[in-house]
Amino acid sequence: MIEDAIHRLQRLIEFPSVSNVSNEAVSREVADQLEAMGFEVEWTNYYDLAGTLKCNVIGRRLPKTKHEPRQIGGLAYFGHTDVVPVNDWVGPPIVATDEDNDAFKPLIHNGRLYGRGACDMKGSIAAMIAAAASIPIESQTQPLWIVCTADEEVAFCGARQMVAKSNYYRDIVAAQPLAIIGEPTSRQVVHGHKGIATLRITSHGRAAHSSTDEGINANDAMVPMLSLLRDIAAQTRQEKAYHNAAFDPPHLSWNYGCSDFMTAVNITPPRCVAWANLRTMPGVDGEDLIERVRTKANELGLEFQRFQGGLPVWVEPDEPFLKELSEITHSQPSVVCYGTDGSEYHELNHRVVLGPGSIEQAHTNDEWISLDELDRGTKLFTELIQKYCGS
Repeated sequence: MIEDAIHRLQRLIEFPSVSNVSNEAVSREVADQLEAMGFEVEWTNYYDLAGTLKCNVIGRRLPKTKHEPRQIGGLAYFGHTDVVPVNDWVGPPIVATDEDNDAFKPLIHNGRLYGRGACDMKGSIAAMIAAAASIPIESQTQPLWIVCTADEEVAFCGARQMVAKSNYYRDIVAAQPLAIIGEPTSRQVVHGHKGIATLRITSHGRAAHSSTDEGINANDAMVPMLSLLRDIAAQTRQEKAYHNAAFDPPHLSWNYGCSDFMTAVNITPPRCVAWANLRTMPGVDGEDLIERVRTKANELGLEFQRFQGGLPVWVEPDEPFLKELSEITHSQPSVVCYGTDGSEYHELNHRVVLGPGSIEQAHTNDEWISLDELDRGTKLFTELIQKYCGS
């Protein structure tokens, strides 16, 4: 089974599906693999803000025995086919030409498979597909879904679109299966994570030669806003009202920055942009802080924008299905501070973040997954399919 998972992962890595380009080709590869295993495949496509085609693939394999599509039970797996950009790729520590050392040319070295997306999260997708391939449809008594979305790395846009448009997803909601968000957790059960919200504040001035008084420096109006953003950052760290002790760090991780984009000192800056980002938690949504920023922006005559983010995920750790998963994985339910597509799947009552690979390898310039971890992840997914889909 490990050879199959390795082959599938190598094939997926070869598609340079960075979030700013179309993921149509890698989605076609996933769909072809699923259809070869007896899955019915639904596509939900959309164009992002740059006009680039993005694709979500939803595979469904029903048991051969008489089964209603919206019958309770089964297993649904959720992954994403987009990856983060590649900057200064290093790859494995072996002697190779620059041509060979390519983030989208998977390499195996010392028991590790290197390549962009190896850990986050094409390794998990390959493990799940290999696991499903090892189980004949004749042995299924409950449905199995494998969902691969676009744009997880950019505000969960693909998952949001899939939830709104997919008929198969409506079946998943009705069935309330075990819902695995397969992000890298080192195969540990994660029952909660933070959400995310992002703000942008823009000050508009007027460019002119800096030796004259004709310009309007856009930075002037931004200074009081930066003071507020700094004060809020300190407040969220100090006041317990903005803390949730289940997380580490327990605060909103309020982060902010600013730029006027200038490269010459003899031009009055015509534009200045500040941003703020916060990691929301159950019971701590930061809405009052966001409103303070909005109000201040209006007072200062600044442009305020709030971007679509994601809700926190929280399932009580004593839920029976989490106890079952803890026994299977030999782990205790825990929480993480990053976000996942699970933010969009709030209609699913049995969500869990669980997958092979470590988050420490995600987004690095030598991203990898160990072959042992890939093997263990494939075996874990096989066991879960057998348990929740019948065998």
